[in-house]
Amino acid sequence: MSNRPRPQRNLPLQVFLGFLVVYFLVPFWWVIVNSSKDAPGLFGGGNTLWFADNIDYLGNLQQLFTYDNGLYGRWILNSTLYAIAGGVGATLLAVMAGYGFAKYRFAGRRFSFALVLGALMVPATALVIPTFMMFSQLGLTNTIWAVILPSLLNPFGVYLMHVYARDAIPNEILDAARADGAGEVRTFLQVALPLMRPAVVTVLLLSAVASWNNYFLPLAMLSDNRLFPVTVGLGLWQGIASGNNAGTTSLWSLIILGALVSVIPLVIAFFTLQRHWRGGLSVGGLR
Repeated sequence: MSNRPRPQRNLPLQVFLGFLVVYFLVPFWWVIVNSSKDAPGLFGGGNTLWFADNIDYLGNLQQLFTYDNGLYGRWILNSTLYAIAGGVGATLLAVMAGYGFAKYRFAGRRFSFALVLGALMVPATALVIPTFMMFSQLGLTNTIWAVILPSLLNPFGVYLMHVYARDAIPNEILDAARADGAGEVRTFLQVALPLMRPAVVTVLLLSAVASWNNYFLPLAMLSDNRLFPVTVGLGLWQGIASGNNAGTTSLWSLIILGALVSVIPLVIAFFTLQRHWRGGLSVGGLR
């Protein structure tokens, strides 16, 4: 028999963690349940945490994607474009900048990295108005570039890649690659980048999620509702529905279902990319 001591259970901590699980899952459950209801089911005074008698996800989905000439589908495509372009672009810049700060010595390195750390302290919303004024002078407002270009700057991603590259990539490996005749670009792509994969995936996921959930920037930059991301679009519908004094418009059911549908791509992205975390950690352990 094994003499290993059994881990002690902390009942108060388990109760607290259980409370947190319920706290975070109840709103998501509420969205799932009420996405199946029509307007009478939402405002009929029934149980808001359980399904109504007539569950009609397919009918609600059809209304969602056909309402206002299929405007919601365009919003989803816009959010996908902004998330992919902003996420990939921000990740590329963060990887190259973080690797450069960690593995190269150049004039102004400390000052430049101090600026990156200082940028971490500035709230993104505080930069929206100056960014709007700058893009307005360039004639880029009400275009997709007004949303994509600011999303490429990710100081936290640069800091994260710097810390990871500094600790996860031994200088001896880079020196060995250079001694074998590999140039700096080949050393980065074939030696350093595979070791940085867990951090790259982390920055990619954080950047894509931030671009997908971005609300204030596109709200300030865009005036054409055909360019709205899904976050701003649902806010537009919510304003329209709130202005209806009758309070029974079916638009509310579309808003709730639209919020549920907008979360699904993020869940898929997380479960798709999490295997790269495990794979990257395994590669790091073998090396």
